[in-house]
Amino acid sequence: MNRLSPRTARLLLMAAAFAAGLASVLAVVMIVTAVRTPSVTASAIGGPFSLVDQNGRTITDADLKGHPFLVFFGFTHCPDVCPTTLFEVSEVLRQLGPEGEEARALFVTVDPERDTPAVLKDYLSSFDPRLIGVTGSREAIEQMLKTYRVYARKVPRENGDYTMDHTAIVYLMDKQGRFVAPFNLKRPPAEAAADLRRYL
Repeated sequence: MNRLSPRTARLLLMAAAFAAGLASVLAVVMIVTAVRTPSVTASAIGGPFSLVDQNGRTITDADLKGHPFLVFFGFTHCPDVCPTTLFEVSEVLRQLGPEGEEARALFVTVDPERDTPAVLKDYLSSFDPRLIGVTGSREAIEQMLKTYRVYARKVPRENGDYTMDHTAIVYLMDKQGRFVAPFNLKRPPAEAAADLRRYL
């Protein structure tokens, strides 16, 4: 039986190592691609809901079908993040102009005990009239928090009052109610509006 020369043996070992390395890289790429598949992301966020808007009318996910929409979770006693975000959303809607009538924007309270329809209506009067404020029972709100993967909890204050700690992401949903991506408001309103316009 012929022995392999040292040089041939080294070449064969190098080829085997390369093949093993290539297989490992391909496996990692396949796993990462699977994790990042849009359908997986879309199915993980959003879902059915039934709440009440600032005018006391029932609103469900079915009412938004056919319209791209933004969703933001907050509360009316919020001192800074919520009003700033709602102002930025209002600016984006204004930049859309008349065609923006097709877009929707939901402000979902994480504090339904204090944020009644009347409170929401008064609060939203300072922003774009196309903003829809929604509230409901604690159970209904908790269900929506769960389907949108939103964190929210009461933080007691010394005077017996409380504030809310919550996720401050703006969600972009398409016409079928599927999650697209977090919507970036930290850019010029015209640029953000152009991005949203692609889903009209």
